[in-house]
Amino acid sequence: MTAFAVSQSQPPLNLMPMPSSVQMGTGQLLVDRSFSVAATGFHDASLDRGVQRFVAQLSAQTGLPFRPKPGPASTLQIHAEHNREQLQKLGEDESYELAITDSGAKLNASNPLGILHGLQTFLQLVQPSATGFVVPAVTIKDQPRFPWRGLLIDVSRHFIPLTVLKQNLDGMAAVKMNVLHWHLSDDQGFRVESKKFPKLHEMGSEGLYYTQSEIREFVEYAHDRGIRVIPEFDMPGHSGSWFVGYPELASNPGAYNFEVGGPDSVTDPTTESTYKFLDKFIEEMAKLFPDAYFHIGGDEVNGKHWDANPKIQEFIHAHGMKNNQDLQAYFNQRLLKIVTKHHKNMIGWDEILHPNLPKTIVIQSWRGQESLAAAAKQGYSGLLSFGYYLDLMWPAAQHYAVDPMSGAAATLSAEEKGRILGGESCMWAEWITPENVDSHIWPRNAVIAERLWSPQEVTDAGSMYTRLNAVSLQLESMGLTHRSARMHMLHRMAGTEDISALRTLADVVEPVKGYNRWDDSKGPIDFHAPLNRLIDAVYPESDVARHFGDLVKLYSQSNFKDKAAEAQIRTFLVTWSENDAKLHPVIDKSFLLQEVAPISEDFSALAAAGLHALDYLDRSEPSPDSWRAQQTTLIERAKTPRAALLLMVAAPLQQLIEAGGNKASQ
Repeated sequence: MTAFAVSQSQPPLNLMPMPSSVQMGTGQLLVDRSFSVAATGFHDASLDRGVQRFVAQLSAQTGLPFRPKPGPASTLQIHAEHNREQLQKLGEDESYELAITDSGAKLNASNPLGILHGLQTFLQLVQPSATGFVVPAVTIKDQPRFPWRGLLIDVSRHFIPLTVLKQNLDGMAAVKMNVLHWHLSDDQGFRVESKKFPKLHEMGSEGLYYTQSEIREFVEYAHDRGIRVIPEFDMPGHSGSWFVGYPELASNPGAYNFEVGGPDSVTDPTTESTYKFLDKFIEEMAKLFPDAYFHIGGDEVNGKHWDANPKIQEFIHAHGMKNNQDLQAYFNQRLLKIVTKHHKNMIGWDEILHPNLPKTIVIQSWRGQESLAAAAKQGYSGLLSFGYYLDLMWPAAQHYAVDPMSGAAATLSAEEKGRILGGESCMWAEWITPENVDSHIWPRNAVIAERLWSPQEVTDAGSMYTRLNAVSLQLESMGLTHRSARMHMLHRMAGTEDISALRTLADVVEPVKGYNRWDDSKGPIDFHAPLNRLIDAVYPESDVARHFGDLVKLYSQSNFKDKAAEAQIRTFLVTWSENDAKLHPVIDKSFLLQEVAPISEDFSALAAAGLHALDYLDRSEPSPDSWRAQQTTLIERAKTPRAALLLMVAAPLQQLIEAGGNKASQ
């Protein structure tokens, strides 16, 4: 249970994820130029580097160059009982205790993993005050709810450089995530150097791949931050990039390239040469990636080429199989033996679940809690990713409401619940580039991190958003670009220094949700097309629109008498009603912005209608039917996606306009 004893004079703590137990004290600890850290108990080079990073980040947050005074007294004393595992394992103790008084701070943990987490909590507690930077007096006892708290990043569809990935590792460490699931191969790209099968990366990557030395250094970088790196090589489906260099692996003949290979091509599971190839390949990759887990994908296998191949059909009948699912289970059984031979545990997506596979495999569910619960009932360990797909552009609150133990999983026995290891957020790369990937992951990923770390009863969305805003600023200060990248993209689109009007529009629109952008693409996605439109720059969630909606709700609940809320609403509407006139000259000069001209026009027109609605409400006078009918047409148009964007203030403005014509509100 979370214990909160916060006095009225204490500001709320902007912690994310929220710790297991928080007890407020009295007073505060001053963080000044003499700040210092001392370690007792176990510490090694890795922990020393963690402390050095902490001090550097604290210096960056405060702008203070630390000059510790000589002597035994240290501001923060850390103590680890013993070393962590040399190869980080699932379920290691990550707990810590942090006690802060006005005279100093102590951080204790059983091993350096807990110390690393406690240092991140300390950073989140630092705040400016009238007398300097301070940390409130508090006692925190903390531990994770789930041992597996991951983020999947797909680098196959759009290559992401290691510098950007390292920034995301730093972000993960800040919110106590401990697994990077690296989706390294798919139809659109094979991103790892293979010395045994060089045509995989030479022909399957268009020259964009990670060398083995880079990967080793990256894995060490992650390990230093308490993060395990798990590779995924998707098979037997999503394997088109493999076939560019090795077409003999495919179920259908052809000269493969990224355009011809396509998402329907699948591996031939009936030939022994396939398994000899995979044995050598997995042996090589198992040495490169030291973690105990190895992800084989296994999702969305299109069986049309199996159906069309007489040799494969003959194999199915000869082995007494009923369908393609049985054939995939056969493939997975063979693959499991290879993965196990090379001392790895196999993970796959929902589709690999089959009674013929042993209980040692881990099922990652993208379909929902039902499939997660079904796997647990059958004795399989599982992870939840359903509801955590960041690429679908859902608001933070929607991700926050998804819990691995809710729905069907809530009815599991204690033993079955114990098989649910945690979950992973997912950033699939159809619509991201190195430029905008941070803004698609952060800060929303932090709320998923909280769902997987914090007690289940920590669910208040209002508190979440308050804390998320603070954490977002901290993440940007660490080097992530989820805020700043948008500014660069808007400047590029506008071609001018003054982007204030464009920024005003960008603040109130969001990308279409789910897979609607796929539907709007009118055909296969061109993975070489530039992602430089407004949809590629705007945030997945509009804070301005959410705030405006809250104001309208507050105003409505007061029966339209709350003058303070009305004044804030008017301020927004005056600015918005004038925005199109300011933005239109910029739109006229930029081919990248011309598609948003209708949205800009409707945005300003709708804001002007909102001002008229406020006037009617002030006069307790119902709006004319003809005026209201005209605005209804405008509202419906404004609520329709255009340029793959949603005008998020259309709904609250509709509420105002409709209220202006409701005589009952007088």
